Amino acid sequence: MTKKRRLLWQLYPSYLLITVISLAAATWFATRSLKQSFLEQYAFDLEARAHLVENQILKGLLSHDQKGIDLLCKKIGARAATRITVILPSGKVIGDSSNNPEKMDNHMDRPEVIKALTGGVGISTRYSRTLQQYMMYVAVPLRNNSEIISATRISITLTAIDETIKSIQIKIAIGGVIIALLAAIVSLLISRRISRPIEEVKKGAESFARGNLEYRLPISNSEEIGSLSETMNQMAAELHERIRTITRQRNELEAVLSSMAEGVIAVDSEERIINMNQAAAEILECNLSEVQGRSIQEVARNTDLQNFVSDILSSWEPIEKDIVLYEDGERILNGHGTALNDEQGKTIGALVVLHDVTRLRKLENIRRDFVANVSHEIKTPITAIKGFVETLRDGALNRGEDAGRFLKIIEKHTNRLEVIIEDLLSLSKIEEGADKSSIPLYKDHIKEVLQAAIQACQVKAGPKNIRLELSCNDELTANINPELLEQAVVNLLDNAIKHSNAEGVVKIDATRKTDETIIHVRDRGCGIEKQHLPRLFERFYRADKARSRKLGGTGLGLAIVKHIVQAHGGTVTVESTPGIGSTFTIHLPCD
Repeated sequence: MTKKRRLLWQLYPSYLLITVISLAAATWFATRSLKQSFLEQYAFDLEARAHLVENQILKGLLSHDQKGIDLLCKKIGARAATRITVILPSGKVIGDSSNNPEKMDNHMDRPEVIKALTGGVGISTRYSRTLQQYMMYVAVPLRNNSEIISATRISITLTAIDETIKSIQIKIAIGGVIIALLAAIVSLLISRRISRPIEEVKKGAESFARGNLEYRLPISNSEEIGSLSETMNQMAAELHERIRTITRQRNELEAVLSSMAEGVIAVDSEERIINMNQAAAEILECNLSEVQGRSIQEVARNTDLQNFVSDILSSWEPIEKDIVLYEDGERILNGHGTALNDEQGKTIGALVVLHDVTRLRKLENIRRDFVANVSHEIKTPITAIKGFVETLRDGALNRGEDAGRFLKIIEKHTNRLEVIIEDLLSLSKIEEGADKSSIPLYKDHIKEVLQAAIQACQVKAGPKNIRLELSCNDELTANINPELLEQAVVNLLDNAIKHSNAEGVVKIDATRKTDETIIHVRDRGCGIEKQHLPRLFERFYRADKARSRKLGGTGLGLAIVKHIVQAHGGTVTVESTPGIGSTFTIHLPCD
């Protein structure tokens, strides 16, 4: 993978390279042009010098004085610091200011000589083997009556030109280096000026990516980058506001879901859990943080619930169904389900709302049982009264003995109806007082209440020779309503006496524990089966219906006890073993 470079180091070297190339090209072109200009100037000067000596050379040629021509070349050449060479049309050198013409090669092959002998001005720059240095040669034709009789060549060494050009190149190079350094600094500043705002934009983008949407980019002077910064700042502000809105809505939704007593479950089209509130997690007994993304089959091992979710996903109508869970006892859930649809109306999941109606269903069952029981309890004496009234009306009234017996039976059933109605009124009064918190409670001694209850039950205990034994500290007190608490204890004692064998013992004791006052009523009677204990304090509920009616009970005594104790802020419990006896316990809160 190619290593990424900062924008500065992409711009700056480019600027610097362009500057260096430009300076190098300018230096090369300037030195080349300067050198060419020097050469042209020297050539013009050499041609002029050649024309200055051509008359003297012409005189020597016309007089056939070759030695005079050679001496002339040497004399003028020494004074002008210029090499002068005279060449005949045959290429023979007859005069030279630097060498002996006799020892020199034929110059017929020299390009400048060839040019001059053809009537033009020959110019050539090359290395001289004779002088062993670079020379510039300029040859001009020498005419006599339009006839070229020789060529006069003037030459000069290029060392001076090279030194001059070199000196100029050095100066240009120094100037170029200075300019390059200045250009490098300017390029760096320009590159940084370009890259710095972009780095600020990058820094801001990274800050936005980390979630810091309150950060704001500085606005650059550059129109393009400044507009980009303003746009990104506006984008960040809008995103921040939208995220705040979404977060607020999410928190509100989570608050609503978490505060709901109903369990709410959202699943996708593949029955995987999208969301679930705490109430649903408690109902299904699962960990809320671990359920997201898991299927409903993994979370809830209940066929009814799984089928309920499948039915919702396959239905266009809302569905309602009771679901029974059997973990830690039977629980009844009332489920409402509806499909979740997207904008195109396609089903993308299901929403399930679960409401725990176990207590409600239980209360409904209790209500039905209560209605059935109270109807039965009242119907029995009414039927008997009606029957005997009809019997009396049909003629039994005239039979004195039968009439008296029938009236006693009617009186008995009437008394039973009166007792049932009184108990119902008493129970209703206690419940109403407890609901309105109008039952007065004040600190009083427990022992006095228990003694009063025992005295009230002595009449029923006497015929069966049952002993009522009390164990209670004289100083034991609690916040109570003495009359109601006495009624509750009387009801418990009455039950204990009814279900105890003759010459038995019923024990009453009261003690103080750390946070409550406890009153026990123990008997050694027939006991109660375990399955009856949870419903024993319901209205008209009888563990042994035939025996209870025979003993004269209304089925409301224990219900009255429960509501009296609840009015005191306490609870009542029972422990019983068939054949051994029962223990009823009243728990009263401490002061």
